Amino acid sequence: MTSGQDDRIEGTIDEIKGRAKSAIGNVTGDDKLKASGEIDQVTGKAKQAVGDLKDKAGHVLEDIGRAIREDRDPE
Repeated sequence: MTSGQDDRIEGTIDEIKGRAKSAIGNVTGDDKLKASGEIDQVTGKAKQAVGDLKDKAGHVLEDIGRAIREDRDPE
């Protein structure tokens, strides 16, 4: 697995966990639990975004490396 993929998986887990906490907090009237769930959701979305950025940066670096190799060894 790529590091970007790992971040997206962790983010998805955090987001799901946060939704569950928020829902339970809503049902039980526990404002702290609800707030904690909302924080987990935001954290999860941020981790997913970091994963996307890592993958995009990796693709850019691969493209740059390919362009440099092609420039050195034109076919």
